[in-house]
Amino acid sequence: MTNEGVKLPRVTNRKIADIFNEIADLLDIDGDNPFKVRAYRNAARTILGYPREMADLVEEGFDLTTLRGIGKELAKKITEIVRTGKLVYLEKLKKTHPPQLEELLKIPGLGPGRVRLLHELLRINSLEDLENALREGKLKKVPGFGPKLIAKIENGIQTRRYEAHRFKLSEALPVAEWIVKILKKTKGAIHVEIAGSLRRRKETVHDIDLVAACEEINDTMVYFLNLPKIQKIVMKGTTRSTILLENGMSVDLRVVSTESFGATLHHFTGSKAHNITLRKMAVEKGMKINEYGIWQGKKRIGGDKEEDIYNLFGMQYIEPEMRENRGEIALAQDHQLPTLITRADIKGDLHIHTTYSDGLASIEEMALQAKRLGYEYIAITDHTEHLKVAHGMDEKRARKQLEEIDVLNEKLDGITILKAAEIDILEDGSLDMPDSILEALDLTVCSVHTRFNLSLRKQTERILKAMENPHFTILAHPTGRLIGLREPYDIDMEAVMRQAKARGCILELNAQPDRLDLNDIHSKMAKEMGIRIAISTDAHSLNDLELMRYGIWQARRGWIEKADVINTLPLTALQKLFREMKG
Repeated sequence: MTNEGVKLPRVTNRKIADIFNEIADLLDIDGDNPFKVRAYRNAARTILGYPREMADLVEEGFDLTTLRGIGKELAKKITEIVRTGKLVYLEKLKKTHPPQLEELLKIPGLGPGRVRLLHELLRINSLEDLENALREGKLKKVPGFGPKLIAKIENGIQTRRYEAHRFKLSEALPVAEWIVKILKKTKGAIHVEIAGSLRRRKETVHDIDLVAACEEINDTMVYFLNLPKIQKIVMKGTTRSTILLENGMSVDLRVVSTESFGATLHHFTGSKAHNITLRKMAVEKGMKINEYGIWQGKKRIGGDKEEDIYNLFGMQYIEPEMRENRGEIALAQDHQLPTLITRADIKGDLHIHTTYSDGLASIEEMALQAKRLGYEYIAITDHTEHLKVAHGMDEKRARKQLEEIDVLNEKLDGITILKAAEIDILEDGSLDMPDSILEALDLTVCSVHTRFNLSLRKQTERILKAMENPHFTILAHPTGRLIGLREPYDIDMEAVMRQAKARGCILELNAQPDRLDLNDIHSKMAKEMGIRIAISTDAHSLNDLELMRYGIWQARRGWIEKADVINTLPLTALQKLFREMKG
């Protein structure tokens, strides 16, 4: 049976942007014209941040050359990708390069120039080649490859090996949601839910687990096995099947009766440690919990709903994000679980970029989109002068922006624009903007963007000194990591948190799916130390404002409540807080 009613997923802006970025990487490795490389990267940013899908624009006959950075040739390539799902130019380009060469770019410390150097001098074309060269000590002979860089590369390879078969939450979740939407429409399906670490909203996942409750006669498994984009059927059965998608994701579906659905969903949501603790507690009560239900001897006494398991012990229901066996079970027994933050609690976004630096939309466009999302306020936080790669603002442009914000606040109803900037923390701990500007801002979002390779002591001292500045408000993406791409810089987070507590500073939980920084452990630490958090999107486009949900999920994994987050405050309360922080 074929699945004729199921449509292939459309070519998304993300896929087009990924293709353009891949072209840029390959051209960069070749040492091609830097303007050509930059054109592809800029086009990728435009496409990724555009509020509408390129596929819709192509279908409507829209003139793509009216988009910023999109000329005739790039417009043709976008159209080709939309209509065919691929780009002949990229396929030809890939044939001129060793197939695994691009993987080297994902190792921290290896940019295109260094990858090109390793390829030319040592014929290194893959991770395996790189590992062999490291074992043989060959990298020591390459100009510019000192002990620190080599150690960084070695650590990066270990991380990459672990992450190679894992997917970011933002990659796996849309795929899972797409499949769930299809399966919910199949004959006989009653419930279809995401399970596993994806349901617990871990920042990376190995695979996708789905659980369905169906009537005795149903088409759910048949449709699952006939989904588009299947590379291989790994296992096929009436109640359990596993498929491998063309993008490398493994998807497992279990079909059960409604009376077992709750127990099965709980079992396959995990975590393993959380489930084992509950099973031991059940044994102590003379009962058994498994994936089919709750049992007293041979009699099944529950399992239709997940709540049945927690009710068995007279405890509160534990949200999936908390099920990591970090003390949540004891709190649930005492009815002391935190009330986790939700997206509805958020009143505004405090980290937003515009065309004043490296954003894709104007201040007014971002403000109006935020208003549509139901926000009361936003903070405009364009980069400052030191970050030249992001077209950072000098003092003159910063003043011009402040004047524009005043005009817009007079003009716009229902949304308030706060004056801010994302200010570089320089190597000596000073802030990249004069006091005359800092004093005019409602808040500052301060970040490390350079010199990630400082020692633990120097990096920590750099941030501690910056926090002493009376104009310091929020420490943005505190560890500087990029998931799967860049390790956190060396920093004593406990010392930073003690300083934040002492100085009344705020830590950001950056909702960009590549960052999610603070991580869940650090978020929980901050909460326990009484340090306030700002959950912000670091938006560079209108679409990016929708990324708040990823930050909320990360916060929930860190047990964060509404009261722990400053941008749950109404505008007047937030402005009062900022005034008090400035003294």
